[in-house]
Formats: sequence, C-alpha cells, structure tokens
Amino acid sequence: MRTVWITRALPGARATAERVAALGFEPTVAPLIEIHPTGVGPIDLAGAGALAFTSANGVRAFSARSDVRHLPVFAVGAATARSARSAGFENVSSAEGDVAALAVFIQAASRQSGFILHIGAAEPAGDLAGALTAMGIPTRRLDVYESVEAPLARKAVTGLAAADIILAHSPRAAVILARVLVQIPHLRPDILCLSPAVAAPLEALVERRLAVAAAPTEDAIMALLAAWRPPA
Repeated sequence: MRTVWITRALPGARATAERVAALGFEPTVAPLIEIHPTGVGPIDLAGAGALAFTSANGVRAFSARSDVRHLPVFAVGAATARSARSAGFENVSSAEGDVAALAVFIQAASRQSGFILHIGAAEPAGDLAGALTAMGIPTRRLDVYESVEAPLARKAVTGLAAADIILAHSPRAAVILARVLVQIPHLRPDILCLSPAVAAPLEALVERRLAVAAAPTEDAIMALLAAWRPPA
C-alpha cells in the first residue's frame, strides 16, 4: 500500500486523511504548519453587507469571535462553504475556484448594501480585497489567523522517508516542504499540489515528480491522487 504524507494543518488534515484512506492509500498526518488565531474579542461588523471567506480556517477563527450569522457569505470553494454552513450561516454561495475566481463571482453576484469584509489570513495567498476594490466593490480585510511553522522533529521527518506521495495544500507549507526535502535528500516522493501557487516553491526540486490539481479544491487534488500511478 502506498503511503501519502499529508502536510496541511489540523483539523483539515484529518478530513484529508479520511479521504486518502478511502482511496486505498495509507495516510500519514504530519502537518508542516499550524493555524494560530490572531486578535481577541468581538469583531466590529458595522457597515458590512457580506462576508468573504477564502478558507475554512477563516470561518473557524471568525466563528470563535462572533455570533453573527445573518450576513451573506461568499466562499472560495466547496470545503469553505461547507464549513460556513456548519458554523450556522444559511446564505452561503461558493465560487468553486481560487481567489481570482471568487472576486469575479462576487462582482457578478453581489447585491447587498455595505462593504464586503474579507475574513482571512495574515499572509493571504491572494489579494481579494484589492481585486474587489479595483472592480469598484467596497471591501475591507480582517486578518483572523496566521500560519506558522509546525515543530516537526527531525526524527519525524526522517520517519517519513517511506512516503511515496506528498500532498501540499498551501504555499506556506510548500516553502517549508522544499526546505525539508533539500535538507533530507534521500526523500524521493512524488508531490501533488493544490494549485500552481503551491507548486511554485517546489519546482526547483527537479528530481521529484510534481503535479498540480486541475482546480484548487480538495475534490480536485483527491481526483489527482486517485489517478496517480507510480513511475515505471
């Protein structure tokens, strides 16, 4: 049975592990990043007409600080939309894409008064607020969490030498992964990436097979994994 190293942060890594196992692989959960909430206390939503979430982590961090659930929600993809509905939001729509797709989706669908509040990370993968502002849609950004490097012990990384495939879900994790693979050159797994932005820090590792999912979604990277075949 081929082993798959899941590098994404908890709790999302657990859901990925369940899907990996269902495909007939042996999942190994060893996150390279951790999600830490930033800020405390209630969130000021005065004047906000809708919320935009670009990750389930943003939904969780927001929900820990606010009981507001009546505002419309624009989600970047299906997983984020599911997280928003699970948190109690009822008016949720999904762009089923990346940050650029979400901006276009909001431009076409937004009918509310007030500004869009983008709830996201301290180091976002894309500039949603900037894109929407350029489209003439009033938008503000609120950082509610940050991604920090997980304390992955050297022996734990060495123990992953048996991994046949690595799943990389975020640019931040990919940067750390690239450093790990350079430091431990005997690791030779294939690397499957959620998006081109995730693949970019890993492209210099030419001795490894690298592939990018057809869309930046969990369903797409699972489809890529399901179809993946070991080198002849």
